[in-house]
Amino acid sequence: MTKAQENFCNEYLIDFNAARAYKVTYKSCKTDETAYANSSRLLRNAKVQEYIQKRIKEREERTEITQDQVINELAKIAFFNPKEIFNDNGSLKNIKDIEDKDAGVIIGIDSYEEYIGRGEEREAIGETKKIKFADKLKALELLGKHLGMFKEEIKVNGKVETTNPFSGLTTEELRKIAYPKN
Repeated sequence: MTKAQENFCNEYLIDFNAARAYKVTYKSCKTDETAYANSSRLLRNAKVQEYIQKRIKEREERTEITQDQVINELAKIAFFNPKEIFNDNGSLKNIKDIEDKDAGVIIGIDSYEEYIGRGEEREAIGETKKIKFADKLKALELLGKHLGMFKEEIKVNGKVETTNPFSGLTTEELRKIAYPKN
């Protein structure tokens, strides 16, 4: 593998954006189309793939974060049921009573005290809590992409007719077809 290919791989591993990695590595590349085509070709190279997989494995070992862990966390968010954090009477459970699998979906709780009256007449009447959850739709989207459910590329098989049905017509005949009421 060349030094440029290794640099491409290292750039690619930052955000898995192959076209960006190609343009950073190969400064002479001026168009996105060229970057897309050439980066795609590079990613099909066996040595490049082997190097990328090796580096991903090293990162998993170094960070102790695996793809399985990430998928499991996404699944917790995607399939979280908000009813799990409330008591039977509708009040929010104490945070220590919320199961770990559900607590990880909560990204914030804002608490607001409610009052009635003004000045010395003011009296506390309750509290409102606003719960912020991780993005369920984004988690479902990422899981779906991981499972190959959402195809961004459409392949069409078939024969395209390339003959022009208007090829033998004069300019006047074409005008009559294009503007029939004139």
